[in-house]
Amino acid sequence: MRYLEYPKIGEAYYEERLPDGLLVRVVRKPGFARKYAFLAVNFGSIDTSFTLDGGKMRVPDGIAHYLEHKMFDLPEDNAMNLFAAYGGSPNAFTSYAMTAYYFSCTEQFAENLRVLLRMVYTPYFTDESVEKERGIIAQEIRMYEDSAESRVGEDLFGALFAEHPIRVPIAGSVESIGEITTEMLYACHRAFYCPANMVLCVVGDVDVEEVCTLAREMTQAERQMPPARDYGAVETMLPLRAKTVRRMEVSMPTFSVGFKCAPPAQGMEAMRREIIGDLAAEILVGESSPLYQRLYEGGLIDADFSAGYESVKNACLFSAGGDSKAPEAVLAAILDEAKRIEREGFDETLFERLKKSALGRRTRDLDSFESICYRICAYHFDGADYFRFPEAYASVTPEDVQAFLCETIRPERAAISIIRPKEQEKTA
Repeated sequence: MRYLEYPKIGEAYYEERLPDGLLVRVVRKPGFARKYAFLAVNFGSIDTSFTLDGGKMRVPDGIAHYLEHKMFDLPEDNAMNLFAAYGGSPNAFTSYAMTAYYFSCTEQFAENLRVLLRMVYTPYFTDESVEKERGIIAQEIRMYEDSAESRVGEDLFGALFAEHPIRVPIAGSVESIGEITTEMLYACHRAFYCPANMVLCVVGDVDVEEVCTLAREMTQAERQMPPARDYGAVETMLPLRAKTVRRMEVSMPTFSVGFKCAPPAQGMEAMRREIIGDLAAEILVGESSPLYQRLYEGGLIDADFSAGYESVKNACLFSAGGDSKAPEAVLAAILDEAKRIEREGFDETLFERLKKSALGRRTRDLDSFESICYRICAYHFDGADYFRFPEAYASVTPEDVQAFLCETIRPERAAISIIRPKEQEKTA
């Protein structure tokens, strides 16, 4: 077992790679009553094309999310009931790149961890239960389809990307989940829910050796490696379409504008690029920027407007959005401000202040057990050690941000997604 210290942030963790490939990381927090365990699988909604047993396989959109729902079924009971019996509070989620199962508790930690491990390691699906879940997930999909906030982002991804599966909603569609079978769920579990493709992260006042011992109880006989994945042809930096408009029951138009970015290398460079992208968003159109003030005072945006950088395996974008009576005018203003910054640069004092503030927020976020676990696992899957983030921040320069803005915020890389009120249909 290794012990790694990070003096710059006052953190450390214990790490052990078990024989079957499972990576265990434990961040001890002496004196805290609450304990938190997070079991992450490097399998998300974008992983629909892969190679299994030497053959190429394509599964329906939404299967990772469907599998997450079904993993709570065990032969003797539903895992939710077992957690409740031990005072555990469990949950799970599926993102584009990850599926995670987690719980928090103050007592009976070992019992709750056994349930979590057994639940994730034990696929138990029946045709009847899989069919019953189909209706539940279909209702969830329709709920997202009725949400303007969800649709505007999904429409933007669909406009920006021609090939990458990020253009498909995480839960899939009612039609795609209709194709999911029990056999497909078992195949995806066998392909991706292998220990070498997972990370167990625990935070709290726990016995480190006990955590590893409990994990070893579920050790598999052979170390299986995850399959090769296929995310489609390499994307150009041009969007599939420049604009998409949808009508929904909203009181004011809502929009999201995106700029396609070149995917960075894995590891610390991916972490650096994320920091550069987020600082670029602050410089260009963050609350402290001149452009934000002009847009806000002109009534073109409101306090809910936000911008940032997003990265998912082989797909990266810079996006901004919110409610606006004139979304296209906001896009035009963003492009004009990027040109001005390209000509004139930006205030480096502002840059240093924003970088220091961002680093401070990231450091304060270490108080959240949930954030620690999520970020440790997500960055590990990208090949980076999350607790090295101070080094990444220190390496970012004003020139990095300037270059990013000049390269990325260009009209040929832009797409805009707009949702307009239905009552505007005749006049818009």
